[in-house]
Amino acid sequence: MPEKSKTPRDMPPEDFVATFGGIFEHSPWVAERAFACGLGPETDSAAGLHRAMAQVFRAATGAERLAVLRAHPDLAGKLAAARRLTTESTQEQASAGLDALTDAERAVFGQLNSDYVEKHGFPFIIAVRDNTKAGILAAFRNRLAHDTETEFEEACRQVERIAELRLKDMLP
Repeated sequence: MPEKSKTPRDMPPEDFVATFGGIFEHSPWVAERAFACGLGPETDSAAGLHRAMAQVFRAATGAERLAVLRAHPDLAGKLAAARRLTTESTQEQASAGLDALTDAERAVFGQLNSDYVEKHGFPFIIAVRDNTKAGILAAFRNRLAHDTETEFEEACRQVERIAELRLKDMLP
């Protein structure tokens, strides 16, 4: 969280990246580029900073955006079981009850994760804080049928929504 006296635009680059570099999962380059583009008063709010960071993400190459997608963990997957998710991902998955699955539910998520990655080449991504466990499973099954190009664009939209929610936790 930025110091009260330091707004995002007033931070030195290293502080800005340390504070906001995890907004796009394990992809500090998004924050670095947003900072390099210049920050103004509008970026001191969650909405304004989100616009700046999302613009950087959308302008990135397909390979860079794919790397961001691949940096996301599987939902209720092995990293969660091993307690190796980021703090943000842990809280987000818990908000939808994905930290308290039955063995049968965990098996369903595991199979869906496997099928999805095999088909699309990146993990299923959804803003879990906008959903319930049942809604996530329904979306998983529905989106598994999409072609990869459609799903890539949807996953990118979901990444941007996750970033927006994370920024709202940090800024007014």
